[in-house]
Amino acid sequence: MAGTVLGATLSFQTSQSSCVAQAQVVSEDSVALQSASDTLKVDRLQSGTSVATAQQNLASDEQALGAAEQALQSDENEQANPDTTFTSLPTAGSVLHRGSPVYSLDGHPVPLFYGSVIPDRALYLGVSDGADVAELQANLIALGFGDGISATTHFSAATEQAVERWQASLGLSATGVVAIGDFVLEPGAIQVDTVSASLGQSAQPGSAVLTATSTKRVVTIALDSAQQSEVKVGDPVTITLPNNDTTPGVVSSVGTVATNTSSSTGTTGGSSSTVSVVVTPTDPAATGSYDQAPVEVAITNASVSSALVVPVDALLALASGGYALEEIGTGGVHHLVAVTLGLFDDADGLVQVSGSGVAAGQKVVVPAL
Repeated sequence: MAGTVLGATLSFQTSQSSCVAQAQVVSEDSVALQSASDTLKVDRLQSGTSVATAQQNLASDEQALGAAEQALQSDENEQANPDTTFTSLPTAGSVLHRGSPVYSLDGHPVPLFYGSVIPDRALYLGVSDGADVAELQANLIALGFGDGISATTHFSAATEQAVERWQASLGLSATGVVAIGDFVLEPGAIQVDTVSASLGQSAQPGSAVLTATSTKRVVTIALDSAQQSEVKVGDPVTITLPNNDTTPGVVSSVGTVATNTSSSTGTTGGSSSTVSVVVTPTDPAATGSYDQAPVEVAITNASVSSALVVPVDALLALASGGYALEEIGTGGVHHLVAVTLGLFDDADGLVQVSGSGVAAGQKVVVPAL
């Protein structure tokens, strides 16, 4: 089967405005501030003993609201600026790792983070616990900004300080608030394929920036959908590279959605359907530096030990049904020996045979091709 060595294709777009996320922070802090203010008024009227605590809560909420409003104002200023442009872009073929800038807007880098939980909210002190918080902290730790934090689901004061240190390292305002669009999230390192944006181009929400592939070495096969049931995850394979070297691999996924492909041969046209099969090399380094190169893949979906095999071309179809071999017996006498077929080895052109009249070492006729 034909395949291609490459990684999964990824498309990157600029994010929608982060003002919505910052506005959410301001709104939540405003509610907390009003609650603290009301509590303080009640305590003062009743001469309660919790006046000092309420005053502290009010001061803390006022401080948090001020920081959130400042971050919102900064984002609103950037979003209102029609001249926000791409000031740095990667080159095709470059490999980006965690912390590497995927692109920059007006000198503000948007780095690559590793993970699988796509963020759909701003992250800040006071946000509810979640897996996205744990993922953020894991990246901060990996990048060296994680003093005093661990990859938990809780956004603590220490997390806020770690975010501020990270933001300062990028030359950004240290707000402690991570908005949607502040980083790009992928499971691992990526290799840039094509770059759609250009330096100096105005950045619009949702505009295409670039496409990239995973750096993980895989082989994709467009398998005839009629053969889908013959292949399963875990099947061992042999990959033949363009230089005819071979390396083992394993089927890691089999597609379930068929894609129709049209073709034309001579004056007639036709169509076929295929499913995508992904193969992972056992030793990725053995595939060399090939990128999107055509390869041949032999999939082993069954095996047998101690089998009698003959070339497929040695088989003769009998008029009464079944198959036979033309054996060269004693004295050069030829006669037919009925056989039962077993497994086929498509890669080597062999077939397993069995029957009362066959044994290892027999000579059979193979037509000259």
